[in-house]
Formats: sequence, C-alpha cells, structure tokens
Amino acid sequence: MSFDQLGLSAELLRAVGEQGYSQPTPIQAAAIPVVLAGRDVMASAQTGTGKTAAFTLPLLHKLKRANGPSRLRALVLTPTRELAAQVHENLRAYGRHLNLRSLEVFGGVNINPQINKLERGVDILIATPGRLIDHMERGTVRLDQIDTLVLDEADRMLDMGFRPAIDRIVKKLPRKRQTLLFSATFSREITALAQQYLQNPERIETSPPNTTVEAIDQKAIQVDQGKKRELLSWMIGSNNWQQVLVFTRTKHGANRLARQLDSDGLPAAAIHGNKSQGARTRALSDFKSQRLRVLVATDIAARGLDIDQLPHVVNFEIPNVPEDYVHRIGRTGRAGRDGLAVSLVSAMEYHQFEDIRRLVKVPIPTEQVEGFEPLESPPKNKAPATRGNRGKGQGRRQSARGDGQSQRPSRRGRGRQAKQAA
Repeated sequence: MSFDQLGLSAELLRAVGEQGYSQPTPIQAAAIPVVLAGRDVMASAQTGTGKTAAFTLPLLHKLKRANGPSRLRALVLTPTRELAAQVHENLRAYGRHLNLRSLEVFGGVNINPQINKLERGVDILIATPGRLIDHMERGTVRLDQIDTLVLDEADRMLDMGFRPAIDRIVKKLPRKRQTLLFSATFSREITALAQQYLQNPERIETSPPNTTVEAIDQKAIQVDQGKKRELLSWMIGSNNWQQVLVFTRTKHGANRLARQLDSDGLPAAAIHGNKSQGARTRALSDFKSQRLRVLVATDIAARGLDIDQLPHVVNFEIPNVPEDYVHRIGRTGRAGRDGLAVSLVSAMEYHQFEDIRRLVKVPIPTEQVEGFEPLESPPKNKAPATRGNRGKGQGRRQSARGDGQSQRPSRRGRGRQAKQAA
C-alpha cells in the first residue's frame, strides 16, 4: 500500500514525499482511513512505529477543508513537553503546504508568548495538561469549538497522575467531537478512560510489545551495583560508541551519572523534569548533532524523544514498570535500522528483569564482564553465567574519548572477557 491510496489531499502527499516516505507503516495504514471516516479510535502503538503521523496526517486533511480565520478546532494532549514538541514538529512538516496554524504550550517556559499566539488564532493546539489548565484558568484559551481531541500516550498521562486534569479539560469540550486515543498498552485504566470519553471506537492493535522488541539486539550484563558507572564508561570507550542514550530511574541519579561520565572524558548531559526547557532543548540538540556523546534521561523526560538512527540504548537502572523497558529500548532500532539495547542488572534487580523477560517474550542473553561481576550470586533458579566471548560490537579497546589508543579501563582491566550465559 502507498500513501496515495489512503485518501489524503495532494498537499499532504506532496509533504509526505518531501519527507522521503512512500509507504505507510502498519499503524498509519490502519488508523488514517478510520480517522478520515470520522470514527473514534482506540489504538495501541509503540514508540518508533510512526504513530504520530497516524493522527497528524488525517487531522491536517480534515482541517484543510475549512475556510476563514483560524479558530481552535483540534486539541492534542501529551504527557511531556518533549512529546508536545515532537508532535508540533510533525504537524509543521506535513502541513507545510497548508494554511494552518499550530501551537505547542507546556510549562517551564514563559507563558506570555503563548498567550500572544493564542490571541492571534490557531487551528491546532498541542498541550501538556498542566499548562493547558493554566491557560483555561487565565481565560486565554477556549475549547468549546474543538472538533477533534487526541490523547497521545494516554497510558503515560495516567501514570503521571494526569487523570483529574484530563477529566477537567474534557468537560470543557463539545460532547459532539471525534476522539483519538493512542496508548502503548490497553490496561484496565486505559479501557476505563476510553469507555468514558470515546463513542463506539475502532480498536486498532498493530504492535504488541514482543513484536516491537524483536528487531532490537538486546543483552543483559550482570554487574556489581557499585561498578555500574565504571563498566558503562568502559563499554562506551572500548566499543567507540559515539551516541548513547542512558536511562536512570531518578533525576538525581541522572545528574550524578552525567557528571561522572563527563569526568571520564565522555561528553554527557542529563535531561529530566527539573531541567528548564531551554536546557533540555540544548541537550537534545547537542546529542542529535553528536556534540554530546551520552544523553542521560529519566523515563518521563525521554517520552517523545525523536532521535533518528540512535544506535545504542543502555538501561543503567532497570525500570520498576516492565512496560517502561519497551518504551526505553524502542528509541533504537527504528524503521528497520540496527539497534543495541544493553541492560546493566545488579543483584537487587534480578527479579525486576525477570518480569521484563516475561513481558517481551524474546530471549535476552545474559553475560558478565570480568572484574565487574556482582558480589551476590544470581537466585538459585537462574542459570549461572559462564565465560564466553565479549558482547556484540566490541573490538580493540579504545580510550573513552574514542581516540583509538589502548587503555586500561580499571586496575583489573587487562584480559577482561565477557561471560556468555550457558
């Protein structure tokens, strides 16, 4: 199937072609015709599947048909400012040949420029719930003419405690509207949300977690908790990895790890909710342009990160929620490209990682690196690791700066060998 078979306008097809796309992804092929038909949609789609274009393209097509001055007709709610920025970028790219105005509003930045743009009129508003309620309380936005509501990454919005805010926002919308809900999973909470706000929705499932992760090369390394940072620096330097996204569970941990990696000669920065929007934007820009070698992120801050051809993702800490593992590693291996996801698993995280194995239903080989072995043994029901070859992509050791010179990663660095699980 090609895009010109989906019923999109000539202007949109031209923009899609200019972006280098000719065939829709499965979620796009399934969702676009349904949205164009005016149906409510409840769709499950993972990161990297083209989910954003699955609703922005038909949304732009529908808005194109109206004439007259700009008025707010479509609202996209997102959990984070990064995702709002990604959706806005997507709208601008595909709507470049249309006379439509879009605006992103989120917290952490001056609200006055947003108010000025709202006063001039917009057709599409992309917003985080908290900042949108701020505008509602100020009377700077009206939602009574909204034709289409999009709840993007609805599962994450619920995880972040936005359900009361969503309820408050939806009460201000017209009862007669089209509602599109996109979520990584159809949990009980998501189903309840859909039952309350969607009318006879078309249910679309194109990528359960296990199919998303099958295309990504995954491995786990059992490691002593106190040696994780040293192992991470050695892995990046010895493999000459130039672009690595690293996940931590906490903001404080992200800051600390970024400082430590930077002191190891690996240019790094952290992004999380306490960082200003300017700092987060600069860090992401520097990472995309490879001025930064390592980006350390929390799960919430990483939602919506759109990084083309990201080759390596490292779980420095195992997520508490198994589904977050799928979101994390989905940042790599996009659009058929190769990707490697490495999880550093300490003894206290064994059981969490077993929950992840059960979720993804694909083998995740486990190994150890000599000198970094966990001080505690794996649980007795786990097969012990045995010596084997070093993990994928490891070649001659290089310095952390990638200058190609041999180095000793630690006092016991010589002769380290990975241990492949039996």
